[in-house]
Amino acid sequence: MKKVRLEIVGLSYSQTQSGAYALVLGESAGSRRLPIIIGGFEAQAIAIELEKMTPTRPLTHDLFKAFAKTFNVDVTEILIYNLVEGIFYAKLICSDGSKDVEIDARTSDAIALAVRFNCPIFTYEFILKSSGIVLDDESLPTLEQISAPLEEIMNSESEYQSKSTEELKNLLQSALDNEQYELASKIRDEINTRKAS
Repeated sequence: MKKVRLEIVGLSYSQTQSGAYALVLGESAGSRRLPIIIGGFEAQAIAIELEKMTPTRPLTHDLFKAFAKTFNVDVTEILIYNLVEGIFYAKLICSDGSKDVEIDARTSDAIALAVRFNCPIFTYEFILKSSGIVLDDESLPTLEQISAPLEEIMNSESEYQSKSTEELKNLLQSALDNEQYELASKIRDEINTRKAS
């Protein structure tokens, strides 16, 4: 399959979805953009490295890089290889100099590592065809301007609106117990939205 190189165009904060960001990747040799919804922690990890800021203590992605470098492992490439029901799948292509290994990763974590290892980001043409957008101008899109798959992802979170706060608290505890942190953050956001109302 044909791979397409991507560059980070920027991060855009949602004015309507609390804690949601769009990481916008752009085709290196084209005008298509691939927006990916990510959480606040991941957005911060990417922004800190892009801005060349140094946190007082290492973030998780910095720790991963230090660990990898200590054992002579390098991340040579990031590949966003699939898109299923609005969820992007990525992997790290790592090398110790003698062999290459592919490691499955959340796309947001993979991008946070790509900026730290200064390695290229690729995706397949079929992903850009199905989820890429073309902008009329060079401005960074807001989450509200991004349509189709991303709206589906954001609207899918509404399944929690029909549940009681007590049910949500039980679901939250279950998600935490099973280390399903992305799910837990969605449930927590719904609980916080209710508290703010």
